[in-house]
Amino acid sequence: MLKNQEDIRWTYKIDESELEKDLVLIDNVQFIYELSLAELELKALGVDFTVLNGLREFIIHNKNKDLIDTIRKRTSYFKSVSGKLTDYFYIIQKNRTKSVNQYLTHWIYPYKGKFHPQMIRALLNIIGMRKGDLVCDPFSGSGTTALESQLLGINFYGIDVSPLCVLQGKVKTKSVEKVIEIKEIKNEIINRLNQNLFNSEANYYKILEDIKDEDVRNFYLLARLVAISDNARRGKEFEKSFVKNLNLMVDSVEDYKEVINKLKLNLGTINIEVGDVRKINLPDNSVDGIITSPPYSIALDYVENDEHSLIDLGYEIDKLRDKFIGVRGNGKNKIELYNEDMKKAYSEFYRILKPNKYAVIVIGNATFQGREVQTVEFTIDYMQNLGFAFEKNILKLIFGLYNVMKKENILIFKKMN
Repeated sequence: MLKNQEDIRWTYKIDESELEKDLVLIDNVQFIYELSLAELELKALGVDFTVLNGLREFIIHNKNKDLIDTIRKRTSYFKSVSGKLTDYFYIIQKNRTKSVNQYLTHWIYPYKGKFHPQMIRALLNIIGMRKGDLVCDPFSGSGTTALESQLLGINFYGIDVSPLCVLQGKVKTKSVEKVIEIKEIKNEIINRLNQNLFNSEANYYKILEDIKDEDVRNFYLLARLVAISDNARRGKEFEKSFVKNLNLMVDSVEDYKEVINKLKLNLGTINIEVGDVRKINLPDNSVDGIITSPPYSIALDYVENDEHSLIDLGYEIDKLRDKFIGVRGNGKNKIELYNEDMKKAYSEFYRILKPNKYAVIVIGNATFQGREVQTVEFTIDYMQNLGFAFEKNILKLIFGLYNVMKKENILIFKKMN
């Protein structure tokens, strides 16, 4: 069976005996919430199944060619179905990092609080998103939902108050169509930099002014900011970091192009812009789904975390800070301001979402001044007051020494008529 697969370096183990089974989970699926999402994903796709072998193997009872093809092309937690490797299992091999969830262009720029891409792909399936539908992420962050939607042929509209976030999302999703143009000027960019004081932003931004194509210019702008971040966070030498990460970025975009051609993907359209979630620039009842994670600004200062890059981009931090939800005010007033802003945001969710469609909010209770802030409970109550039906709450534990949050809740709501 594997002889028919493309000869690539497989990151994950492939056991020939597994290919004889109906459905086999990817090796790194370990947590309860992942198994819950895997089962919900199958149910949403119309699969009648039984779980066997310590929750690792699934038997399909209503097997047919069309269903097998759907499972192979769309699912996110399965390695193989009826002897064929899934598209997602192929996609995750294209990884230039040491992190299992940073394949393709997901890794570009070290943004704190990223979504797990596998989870987002599953959620897109669970809420019934199909090719040509429009999903919205009103806190688009690093662009994870944008990229996973694009891969599934789902159209995407995202906004974020941070121009750095918008830049990340655009580069991760739009560079793939400009890979030839990006490669054509790579050596010229490096050579021109070597002829100047390399770490002088004036010289670099002067070079970027000569790049007429916005997507190509954005790619090289973010390449600089990755090196800026490496220098600020890890003390790495700017010049070496820039060249190394630039080459990795180009390789990752080429990987994405290869995946598109190999799997014959029809990509979803992507629209990401700087915006205010409290006043979303979309008509009433215009989106087929919402998947988002509001900022944990009470626990994590997003402005301070990326200050080095925002300053390099020329932004005044104090002015920018006033636009961010959750960083204004002090003490109890800070939480009150956050809640009032989120009420306006959730009201916008209700306004733009079509009836009988779903909104997924990934959020957790942060600890502020030694006390747990009941953000999850607040969100559930307010969303129900707006007219949403509360469908499901999936607990997701967060591991890692430096994580501010220890658990998140995947909340699924349905807008009623």
